Amino acid sequence: MDNKSHLLIIVPCYNEEEVLRETNHRLSDLLDNLVREERIDEGHILYVDDGSRDHTWALIEEFASAGFPVQGLKLAHNVGHQQALWAGLEYAAVHADMSVSIDADLQDDVQSIREMVDYYNKGIDIVYGIRKERKTDTFFKKSTAQMFYRLMENLGGEIVYNHADFRLMSRRAMQALVSYPERNLFLRGMVCTLGFPSAMVYYDRQKRFAGESKYPFSKMLSFAVDGVTSFSVRPLRYIVLLGLLFILIALLAIIYGFLSYLDGSAIPGWTSLLVSIWFIGGVVTTSVGIIGEYVGKIYKEVKRRPRYFIEKIIGE
Repeated sequence: MDNKSHLLIIVPCYNEEEVLRETNHRLSDLLDNLVREERIDEGHILYVDDGSRDHTWALIEEFASAGFPVQGLKLAHNVGHQQALWAGLEYAAVHADMSVSIDADLQDDVQSIREMVDYYNKGIDIVYGIRKERKTDTFFKKSTAQMFYRLMENLGGEIVYNHADFRLMSRRAMQALVSYPERNLFLRGMVCTLGFPSAMVYYDRQKRFAGESKYPFSKMLSFAVDGVTSFSVRPLRYIVLLGLLFILIALLAIIYGFLSYLDGSAIPGWTSLLVSIWFIGGVVTTSVGIIGEYVGKIYKEVKRRPRYFIEKIIGE
């Protein structure tokens, strides 16, 4: 592209007062350098406060009044990371030529945004930030993450390996994304379905600069379930196949029992019966739970409630 443009860096925030000053310092310096190097014409940071209970919003107001290139959206209620990021993307789709979404914890490499912008200036619409490796993760987190990516691939979901929500998107890519009507959001999968020209930037992920992670295991598990059930119906098909398998096993058991009765070798006992009941009961319960996940998603979609409400805006 010959024309340079307006970059908006979207930073979802939830109780990030411990790290936000450093985040603002690094991103502001980056934007100054990008403008000085003529990679962009102008740039701003859009902080989306996802109902924080600490002084996050007060800091955002302080940054804006101090002359930093800062804009802010204060959501009226905590709606979760994906919905907060969606709010930023809807805003950016109207006010910016491109956006970069990045978490406030500084684990993603801020300097990688330079390479992303260079790809945009070459005509690329989506640039994925991808971790080179997972040295900073615990063995458990690393193993479960790899298991999730493999599961998504086997279930037919489109997802970029080792990519979270650190990415650049052009205006037309953002506008296409925000046209999706669903309320159950799994953005890293949804972006992959857009089909616009894309590229990848690899970086080393760092430890969190300060504060505590806002994604404990329970939230990560819920996020994984959302990802699977949002992009694949194969679990439902597996339930059907499992049911057919049990019918076959039952028929074989009936034939075996009848033949044993005829030759007088039937041995009465409760062990096999007890194991069968527990096993089949567990499978049935799990199957009902999987179906319930899909029904619950349909329930949320049908209600069509607003994703979020904006309480305050800074720098519009």
